[in-house]
Amino acid sequence: MATPQKTNRRLTKQTVKFAKKVIETEISALTSLKNSLGKSFDETIALLKSIKGKVVVSGIGKSGIIAQKISATLTSTKTQSVFVHPVEAMHGDIGLVSENDAVILLSNSGQTPEITKFALMCGKRKAKIISIINNPYSKLASVSDVVININTKKEACPDNIIPTASAVSMMAVGDAIALTLMKEKGYNKNDFAQNHPGGNIGKLLYVKVFEIMRTGKDNPVVNINATVKQAIDKMTDSSLGAVSIVDNKNRLCGYFSDGDLRRKFSSISLDDKISVHMTKNPISINRNEMAIKAAMIISSKKIDNIPVIDDKRKVVGIIDERDLIKEGII
Repeated sequence: MATPQKTNRRLTKQTVKFAKKVIETEISALTSLKNSLGKSFDETIALLKSIKGKVVVSGIGKSGIIAQKISATLTSTKTQSVFVHPVEAMHGDIGLVSENDAVILLSNSGQTPEITKFALMCGKRKAKIISIINNPYSKLASVSDVVININTKKEACPDNIIPTASAVSMMAVGDAIALTLMKEKGYNKNDFAQNHPGGNIGKLLYVKVFEIMRTGKDNPVVNINATVKQAIDKMTDSSLGAVSIVDNKNRLCGYFSDGDLRRKFSSISLDDKISVHMTKNPISINRNEMAIKAAMIISSKKIDNIPVIDDKRKVVGIIDERDLIKEGII
C-alpha cells in the first residue's frame, strides 16, 4: 500500500506533467498562428488606420471576455475603442456603431447566432467588419471585410472542447493589432503614462526622481574640504549610510558610503580629508529622470542610494532604495 507521501509525490508529478502538456499545446497554437499571419493582418492594420471613428470590439462567452480586454488595450494605446455585447446590441447598444467605425468580432466557430446577427446589423450601418475566427468558411467570415484565421488545430482541453489554445491565440492577435497600431501612430511611454497616472504602471512611467528624492536635512552633503569624521557624522545623522561630496559651487565630485568606510577601516583616519577616500566621479542621476531609471541603477549596481543632481551637476537630493520600495517602483 502506497504511503500518503509517495501518493502525493506521484500526484504532483502527474499534475505537473499535464500542466506542461496544456502549455505546450497553447505554445503550438501560437506558433501556428505566427506562421500563418500575413496579408489579412496587414489589411486589418490598414483598415483600422483609415477609419475616422472608433473600433468596436465584440464577442460572446469567453470570446467576449477577451474582446473586452482587447478593447481596453486599444483604448490605452491611442486607439479609441469600446466593447459592445452582441445581445445588448439587440436592445439599443447598436446605436454605438456608425459608418465611421470598424468592428472587430471574435468567434471561434464563426457560427454563433448572436455574433453573426450583430455582424449583419453592423454591415447595414456600413461599418467595416473584421473577424477573428477559427473557421474561415463560416457565416461570420462571409459577411466580413477582413478575416483573420487564428488557425488553431487543437485545444488544450483533452476533449478538444473548452476554448483554451484558441482563446490564447485570439488574445495574442488582439495584442498584436493594438501594439502594431501603437507603433504606427508613434505612441510612446510618455503618452502611455498620461493615460495611466494611477496604479503601479503609472508610477513606473510617470513618477520622476525629483518627486520622491530626499532633500534638505535629509540629503547628506559635505564640502570636499571636510574631514572623514565630519562626513561620517553627516552620514549618521541622515541614517542613509552615504554622503555626497561637493565642491565650493555645490557640484558633485565624490561619494562616500558606510561600505567605503568598512573597506578602508584599517587605513583610514578620522582627521583625513574625505577627498582622499571618496569615490570620485560617482554614479548619479538627474532630477528629471524617471524614477524607474533610478530603480534600475540601484538594482544593477547593487547599491542602496544615488546622489541626485541638476543640469549643472549641483547636488539637489538623494534617492534611496527604500523610497522606491515605498512608492511601489521596486
